[in-house]
Amino acid sequence: MMPTSPEADVAALSDTFFEKLTDPGRSEIAADHIAIVIAHPDDETIGCGALLGRLKGVSVVLVTDGAPRNLHDAQAHGFSTAADYAARRLAELRLALGIAGLPDNALIALDIPDQEAALNLVVLTERIAQVCEMRGIRVLLTHAYEGGHPDHDAAAFAAHAAARLLAAQQKILVVEMPFYRQDRAATVYQQFGEGVSVQVAIPLDDDERGRKRRMGAAHTTQQSVLDVFPMDVERFRPAPPYDFTELPNGGLLHYEMHDWGMTGERWRELAAMALTELGLAGRV
Repeated sequence: MMPTSPEADVAALSDTFFEKLTDPGRSEIAADHIAIVIAHPDDETIGCGALLGRLKGVSVVLVTDGAPRNLHDAQAHGFSTAADYAARRLAELRLALGIAGLPDNALIALDIPDQEAALNLVVLTERIAQVCEMRGIRVLLTHAYEGGHPDHDAAAFAAHAAARLLAAQQKILVVEMPFYRQDRAATVYQQFGEGVSVQVAIPLDDDERGRKRRMGAAHTTQQSVLDVFPMDVERFRPAPPYDFTELPNGGLLHYEMHDWGMTGERWRELAAMALTELGLAGRV
């Protein structure tokens, strides 16, 4: 038998994954080889809460602790320290994952401070690569690179970079989920950008919507955030080969409208430095 190319291996992974994903019978999916890489507690519910219930054996990699160190969010929710707020958000996430039927050992928390993931791109990439090696991960679901939140883009960077680091020994498919991005006039929620030719939109049935809403309700500190996201469809696509030194979404960056510690210029510097340190410059 002739050996296949890396591109063919990933294409076969993609065909198999999306065939199972779109099964109208909503059958269970053996997912020991699948990991979800999310930036914050509650991103699992927003991006793939309904799907999670079908992924048996899936791993969930949580990048940040959900507690910005400026304490604005913590104090708004009645917490005096970032540590207390982070503990609450972790407990909410564990409750949501339990509603989806995931055991405690499915979760791997990397504990980067919220809003600081982009400052830790190399560490994040290396730790996600380690998870992929230890758990035999072949499919990574993560955030689209869309300029919504810098932690989201950092999670996307790390997932793509980890897949590239391991490419010689372990072919990994990266699948992405849309969260939010900036349009000229408004914020767009859970819609991929223009020019997308291959994507899957899965309308949720009554049971799936109910489970997704219960998962959302578990995140009691985040109700005002979750209220803006639709709960009736989940979208996925094979991630394109991004150049993370170029700004996403045509340079329209939602995070520049907020005090989240990041600008587009700073992002490009951090991404370029991380790619060089990882030996991936020009490859991711």
